[in-house]
Amino acid sequence: MSSSTSSSSTRGSSAGGGRNAAIRYTVLRFALFAACFLAAWGLSYLGVVPAGIGDSQVFWVILLGLVLSAPLSWVLLRKQRLAMSEQVVEKVERAKQRLAADQRQEDGADDAARARG
Repeated sequence: MSSSTSSSSTRGSSAGGGRNAAIRYTVLRFALFAACFLAAWGLSYLGVVPAGIGDSQVFWVILLGLVLSAPLSWVLLRKQRLAMSEQVVEKVERAKQRLAADQRQEDGADDAARARG
């Protein structure tokens, strides 16, 4: 089990992981959305895409930015998403190991108390 833990931590560091993989992914995802939002705003301003109906232009441009950034982030941020996923899996495994150790310690203390009487 320790060999899989060490190999996964090695993969995490080589896959662009690190301590802040979730923060890095979130910042890059937001930056990609901002770029798509600005591109949609520019295209709307130039009349290439519809500007919406009435006062709905901002809502329309935000929606268009989200629709554009979602598939782009799926492709462009794959490496960061995998690093974040590995980091989450490692944290869950460590939590499971701590829980199992705590349960073993509690069971041992309970068994000792019952043996004493």
